[in-house]
Amino acid sequence: MELWHIIVLAVIQGLTEFLPISSSAHLILPSQVFGWPDQGLAFDVAVHVGTLAAVVWYFRAEVGRLTVAWAGDTVRGRVGQDSGLAWAVIAGTVPAGLAGLLLNDFIETTLRSGLVIAVSTIGFGLVLWWSDAVGRRNRDLPALTMKDAVIIGVAQALALIPGTSRSGITITAALFLGFGREAAARFSFLLSIPLILAAGLLKTLELVEQGGATDWAAIALGAALSFVSAVVCIHLFLKFLERLGLMPFVIYRLVLGLLLLVMLW
Repeated sequence: MELWHIIVLAVIQGLTEFLPISSSAHLILPSQVFGWPDQGLAFDVAVHVGTLAAVVWYFRAEVGRLTVAWAGDTVRGRVGQDSGLAWAVIAGTVPAGLAGLLLNDFIETTLRSGLVIAVSTIGFGLVLWWSDAVGRRNRDLPALTMKDAVIIGVAQALALIPGTSRSGITITAALFLGFGREAAARFSFLLSIPLILAAGLLKTLELVEQGGATDWAAIALGAALSFVSAVVCIHLFLKFLERLGLMPFVIYRLVLGLLLLVMLW
């Protein structure tokens, strides 16, 4: 990979992993549209490590509190507010994890195309707009139930379709359930931690099985840039979400999807 390819792809991963615009779509597009060489499995692992480190670091206080509460309350056989939220994150992760194990090969061979990305970018963008328009936005994270978590988790499984956006579809589901924008985004970010970790571990195992030489300089640079850009993205997204709403992302998705359709025509 050329240096500027590494920089662009790492920053794209960091910025789009947590915005409702689909990181997988944006990482596929350079090779589909510009003919860039595939970034390779090792680079995918690196940028996943970077974004995982970013979300864990940004929510380090909450992650630490939830982990301690979950461990303590599980030993005591009870469920408190923090341990309940931790269980909700676990429950919300299961549907996407199972779908990934069962459907990953089909998705990799059948759905990673420009047309699928264009259609899902537009379609799920409109669903995002709908959820923001009709959602009551009067619930906060303490009101989250296990049923809510499972519903959001099932929605998260749809993010396996390129162009859907994991954060976009989970925020959409949470808004339909009546949660406020910030609460929906925060749960989406917490829900991303086990899923990104699982995806990174699977890709690491694939990388070990493949063997071969690894460009460690490119790996380190990709991880560092994805980390920094993801931290900046999370901070700005949460800071301006209530003020700007989700319409800018809906418009972006519609414009991007239409441009893709024109290019593919």
